[in-house]
Amino acid sequence: MMNARVVLERFPAGGPRGSWPAEEFARARRMEGQQAEVVMDLASDAFLVIVRDTEVAAAA
Repeated sequence: MMNARVVLERFPAGGPRGSWPAEEFARARRMEGQQAEVVMDLASDAFLVIVRDTEVAAAA
């Protein structure tokens, strides 16, 4: 089985000190019922807010 994911939003890793925009965005999506999570993409030095593809398919 493939570990697919859908990227909802991308945030640069070098945000202002004390600011967590990726976590805030993911929290807002979770409050809407999506199983959003934050992961780090080391290749692009960015935080990604994702949902697993199986969860997106179940919500559709």
